[in-house]
Amino acid sequence: METPENNKTRFGFGLTKGRQIDYDANDKKLCRFVVENEPSLLLCIGCGGCTATCTAAGFTDFNFRKLHHLLRRGEVFNLEKSMKNCMLCGKCKLVCPRGVNTRNVIFSLKRAFKMTDFSKTQ
Repeated sequence: METPENNKTRFGFGLTKGRQIDYDANDKKLCRFVVENEPSLLLCIGCGGCTATCTAAGFTDFNFRKLHHLLRRGEVFNLEKSMKNCMLCGKCKLVCPRGVNTRNVIFSLKRAFKMTDFSKTQ
């Protein structure tokens, strides 16, 4: 039988582990590789115009803005899978107010994932 003391500690929920992300611990060499090949990526202001006009985003889970943020954070675990949904139509490049060559970013990512340094082991 439960005592009143045991009953006080059960509130119907539990405490979960903290969900902080240590971005400094993430490996950012993929981002550096892409920026070396396409420096205009540094001009991105994250406006979302690329994602709003993306045809692939309407049919798949592709999202260039999300891809860019994950790349800059060093979170590249599912990046290769998501990037394969890009149709390389170039609409995102046309609407970018900062002139980011998004197609070249995708090409650089594809090149990087073919290299052994950025293989699926990340």
